[in-house]
Amino acid sequence: MLSVAIEDEEKWLAEGIAGIQHNAFYMHQAVDANNLREALKYSALMLSELRTSKLSPHRYYELYMRAFDELRMLEIFFKDESRHGVTVVDLYELVQHAGNILPRLYLLCTVGSVYMKSKEVPAKEILKDLVEMCRGVQHPLRGLFVRNYLAQVSRDILLDINSECEGDADTVMEAVEFVLQNFTEMNKLWVRIQLQGPARLREKQEKERSELRDLVGKNLHVLSQIEGVDLEMYKQTVLPRVLEQVVNCKDELSQYYLMDCIIQVFPDEYHLQTLETLLGVCPQLQATVDIRMVLSQLMDRLSNYAVSNADVIPEFLHVEAFAKLSNAIGKVIEAQVDMPIVGAITLYVSLLSFTLRVHPDRLDYVDQILGACVKKLSSQPKLEDTRATKQIVVLLSAPLEKYNDIVTALTLSNYPRVMDHLDNATNKVMAMVIIQSIMKNNSCISTADKVDVLFELIKGLIKDLEEVTVDELDEEDFKEEQNSVARLLHMLHNDDPVEMLEIICAVKKHILCGGPNRLPFTVPPLIFSALNLIRRLQNQNGDVVEEMHATPKKIFQILNQLIEALSSIPAPELALRLYLECAEAANDCDLEPVAYEFFTRAFIIYEEDISDSKAQVTAIHLIIGTLQRMNVFGIENRDTLTHKATGYSAKLLKKPDQCRAVYACSHLFWVDDPEGIKDGERVLLCLKRALRIANAAQQMATVTRGSSGPVTLFVEILNKYLYYFEKGNQQITTAAIQGLIELITTELQSDPPSASPSLDAFFTSTLRYIQFQKQKGGVMGERYDSIKV
Repeated sequence: MLSVAIEDEEKWLAEGIAGIQHNAFYMHQAVDANNLREALKYSALMLSELRTSKLSPHRYYELYMRAFDELRMLEIFFKDESRHGVTVVDLYELVQHAGNILPRLYLLCTVGSVYMKSKEVPAKEILKDLVEMCRGVQHPLRGLFVRNYLAQVSRDILLDINSECEGDADTVMEAVEFVLQNFTEMNKLWVRIQLQGPARLREKQEKERSELRDLVGKNLHVLSQIEGVDLEMYKQTVLPRVLEQVVNCKDELSQYYLMDCIIQVFPDEYHLQTLETLLGVCPQLQATVDIRMVLSQLMDRLSNYAVSNADVIPEFLHVEAFAKLSNAIGKVIEAQVDMPIVGAITLYVSLLSFTLRVHPDRLDYVDQILGACVKKLSSQPKLEDTRATKQIVVLLSAPLEKYNDIVTALTLSNYPRVMDHLDNATNKVMAMVIIQSIMKNNSCISTADKVDVLFELIKGLIKDLEEVTVDELDEEDFKEEQNSVARLLHMLHNDDPVEMLEIICAVKKHILCGGPNRLPFTVPPLIFSALNLIRRLQNQNGDVVEEMHATPKKIFQILNQLIEALSSIPAPELALRLYLECAEAANDCDLEPVAYEFFTRAFIIYEEDISDSKAQVTAIHLIIGTLQRMNVFGIENRDTLTHKATGYSAKLLKKPDQCRAVYACSHLFWVDDPEGIKDGERVLLCLKRALRIANAAQQMATVTRGSSGPVTLFVEILNKYLYYFEKGNQQITTAAIQGLIELITTELQSDPPSASPSLDAFFTSTLRYIQFQKQKGGVMGERYDSIKV
């Protein structure tokens, strides 16, 4: 049925356009012949096509525009009195004899515009005459368009009316009265269009009616441009009359559009001075009107006005703009009892945005808005609307985005009360917003009290909330959240060591409640913050400044507790790394017992908790590397630890891993430092032991694969020999190096050609290095001279 109706409309529109074109053709011929009566006859026939009732508003508009274009040409003809030979006064009388009222009114408006521009009679008299005669068309669609035509042809005259009558106040008032009267009648007709047509097409018809809204709004635009419509006239006449029509029409579409139109076309200063009147209408609008958008647009307009001109801020305070807006929003929410919670919260979001732009220094205003939101949320048993929760996030995010100092926003007393109404998932979203704000603004949280407040707000990321377990969370999301918390911990800082220690203790209290899944993310950054504090406590000479409450020993105790919590999860590999970091820090503080204790705990974790062979290899190399850098240990403690390290190295599962770990242990006995240990014999023992293990690995490869295995290990050991040879280790002789070169050469010859190109390149580069040292000459060249390559 709808498709049939559309096809019919297309046919009726085509017929109407054809009728306009046909009669316009003869009208043009009459105009060219300067035949006034024929021109009027065919123009009336042409305009009769606009009498149709078969077209929808959208199609009728197309037909109207065809006729409108022809009328503009006819107006030009009417202006040239010499062509048609009739005075404008007589012409005005003549067109009133048209047979049908609709063509008669279009012709009257056309001639009337020429009559007014001739200035033979005051424009106000013609305007008054025309606006009254337009009452003769009561069909809503036809009446709307004929009044629109009247508004269009009179627009330029109205805008020039001050100069015409030297700014006479009565004349301006009459011009305003004409526009207001035309506006009122047009709005009534526009509203009545919804009653036309069958109910089944109501939705389509409303959409088309919406497309005609600018016809009504043009009147308000003209009002805003008339010179002489000052603030006083706007306040006393224009605004009350327009608002009266807004309230009385009781039409959702009309009310919303006209309120929006008022806000957009009249000056910001007028809105500020008439704020109470404008806001007083809001609770009287239909419940279905999107009052949220109306108020939001008004507040946006006013806030832009304030931002663009700082001099008007005192005027905002003088008229108590915030109080009036806040009161109006409260009345709207109270009047519209069926307003969804998301609508109320969105209003508070708009008010908060207005406040942060206009009165950023008034934190009491911000807190008042949050308090009103809390009051509204308290009436809800449980907030389940996802759109509402998103708006709460926007509400809570606004102060964070405005104030660079996070603490300023967090001092708002109602801020945490609003967050309490969020569900667990949204609470976490808001916590992420808070953290991102801190990171973006590079904010520093500098006291333990502020840390407590902050961590209470982001508790959704710090510990499991009710009814939610980590197992239910998405793994990627969980990692992202915890990495954000880890980054946040680096923003907690105070130059005072005592205050910094209190911050570390406060953070420790919160994160230890986070559960086993969170500790691997949150413990390491806190440990590094504590280690940084320890280093700050040392002066330039390496002496430790002993504060009353903040000492390295006390901090090391806290570090030990944190790593113990981590190792109990268990997270042995991470715990071992952190124990070694702490041992190195204790070494820098010259605290041998503390360093030894951390190493002991690292070894215990290695023995008891790390069973994976790859993890063991990584761990033993970390132990060796850290132990090599330690200089705090006495002979007895160092021997104990190095003995353990070499023992663990020799017990690795795979022979190649054993070999590499054992020759790495050689560095424990030769520290390239003026005061470092240099035990050449034990270095040689490590290298020989590594050779034996490499040889065993070679033999095992021969048994399992039927051919000799790769000799990479031998080349690696050769490079270690060369390193210690150059460092002056007397136990490393040229004969030993020569023998190793020959061994590698023999092994490579037994391998098939190109069995291992990378190995060949490695060995060739090593030999090239020896040759380079020989050719370089000097003391080192002499030492290398006896080695044959």
